[in-house]
Amino acid sequence: MTRIVVVDNHGQFTHLEHRALRDMGVDSEVVDNETPPSEVEADGIVLSGGPEMDRRGKSGEYLEADVPVLGICLGMQIIAHELDGEVGSGDYGGYADVTVDVLDEDDPLIGSLYPETRVWASHADEVKEVPEGFSITAKSDVCGVEAMSDPERDLYGVQWHPEVSHTAEGEEVFENFVALCER
Repeated sequence: MTRIVVVDNHGQFTHLEHRALRDMGVDSEVVDNETPPSEVEADGIVLSGGPEMDRRGKSGEYLEADVPVLGICLGMQIIAHELDGEVGSGDYGGYADVTVDVLDEDDPLIGSLYPETRVWASHADEVKEVPEGFSITAKSDVCGVEAMSDPERDLYGVQWHPEVSHTAEGEEVFENFVALCER
């Protein structure tokens, strides 16, 4: 059975990420972000959302775990920060319903959502510049980097929350990630 660990960055929706995976038949567990990757066995890692970069714990160390990694909201920002991308304040704070333009229909994580999807996202902070090796795979009117991918390293990120009911095709994002973990 596929095992995906959710690294808890103290986000309000972390339990929903775990539940979404479990409801898909995935063996899933939530671990605190202070847990060293050497103590975790998984076929994939989800870096959850959370309130602030300063509370990311050991999340950056999971990028070297040699399994697919999906960063959600703060999780994506952690990926960018750790790999020398740029993260900064967004122009629009709080949560909002956003139409996202999917730019790459061949992207293994979100390409199946092409050409657009409706999502629930916070833009208090966002990726301003993707790290070397990443492509911007989605954008919106409020954010230039709604999603990013580096399939060579199996690192993926979305600014939005696929685990909440307000996101139209969130389950499909998780299905695509599980498929990446099962390769």
